[in-house]
Amino acid sequence: MIWRPTRGSFAGAFAVLLFGCLLTHAQSTNVTGRVQFVGDNAPKKNKSSVVVWLDSLDPAAVRPASQVDSSATPRLVQKDKRFDPHILVVPVGSAVEFPNHDPFFHNVFSLFEGKRFDLGLYEAGTTRLVHFDRVGVSYIFCNIHPEMSAVVIALKTPYFGVSDALGRISIGGVPPGRYEMQVWAEGASPETLKTLTHEVRISETDHTLGAIHVTQDTPLAPHKNKYGRDYDAPGTDYPPAEPR
Repeated sequence: MIWRPTRGSFAGAFAVLLFGCLLTHAQSTNVTGRVQFVGDNAPKKNKSSVVVWLDSLDPAAVRPASQVDSSATPRLVQKDKRFDPHILVVPVGSAVEFPNHDPFFHNVFSLFEGKRFDLGLYEAGTTRLVHFDRVGVSYIFCNIHPEMSAVVIALKTPYFGVSDALGRISIGGVPPGRYEMQVWAEGASPETLKTLTHEVRISETDHTLGAIHVTQDTPLAPHKNKYGRDYDAPGTDYPPAEPR
């Protein structure tokens, strides 16, 4: 006998699916942790901008980061010779806007790790767009102003948090399961960050990452321009341009 779907069977299947989705949502929890800097160079007060994320060890159980709803295009604004924000975390595949709000030209580039690009010179009041189509950490600079730097981290998971000034981490909506915890912190070497990677189990009764001890063992050093050379005239606003 050949089974033929009926209105009742469709309704029943939909009800089962809806119940499963509601159950998963009800079981998700808020994961917390706290960053602690250690070592001689440890900052005493501000513990912000450390990124912690959870990669599911059962990827089929969670939505990819690219499917997470977003109501606005992420932006890395250039203003007062700074990038705002300094640290930006986005789902892999995201398009990020780079608007120039300064009254002079910028040349944004990233040629070292993660997404490699060079936006060339663009004037005040204009915007460029970059698709971060690969997982990783991209270090962003301006070829005119060496004091400008930012970091874009593209993740395949929607479960991440960025520490506040007190070092507090909060990752919302995490379903129970096994995850690999990873950490990124400015000034910490890849070797140090690798030691922080480990498996964690999240449940309704066990949803804290505890204290995350980070050693900043790689002091920030001057970077090269996009040609791999020292900057000729640091801070020069060249060429001049009037804002639109």
